[in-house]
Amino acid sequence: MRHTLYYLLPDIECARKTLDDLLLNRIEEKHIHFVTGGTMLPPDLPDGTLFHKTDVVHGASSGMIVGGILGIAFGFLLVYYYGLSSEALVVLVSALVGVLFGGWAASMVAAALPNTRLKSFYPELERGKILLIVDVPARKVEQIEKVMADRHPEMKFNGEEPNVPVFP
Repeated sequence: MRHTLYYLLPDIECARKTLDDLLLNRIEEKHIHFVTGGTMLPPDLPDGTLFHKTDVVHGASSGMIVGGILGIAFGFLLVYYYGLSSEALVVLVSALVGVLFGGWAASMVAAALPNTRLKSFYPELERGKILLIVDVPARKVEQIEKVMADRHPEMKFNGEEPNVPVFP
């Protein structure tokens, strides 16, 4: 299990030093992401992904729920009005199509929206700060927090999310 740690950094130079410290503490670069309020990051700093910057995940999950419910309802209507013989199969297939279509359509809309989980960071990002999002194995959380506090007193720790799946 991995934990996501959030830090607000004052500038690019601090971000570079922090990246070096995380790499020295054996955190892979694929688990380190920086997000800004619109300014471009230098190419040597790993930028946040689409999942960090937009609301795709939340949109897709909401769309799958709504699509599944509407698919089930549509399946029942098909069975009721057309008297199809294999009712369970019709409802199951229409629910599956609803889940897939709802997830796809809602994620396309949500790709244009900012990430709601990062909403509390937006005022600081607009002032020029940089958000560090780092996924750390559960056994290393205390070590990384201690290294960050000792080596980077200018950074502000902004919380932790313990529910990150193991796969990337």
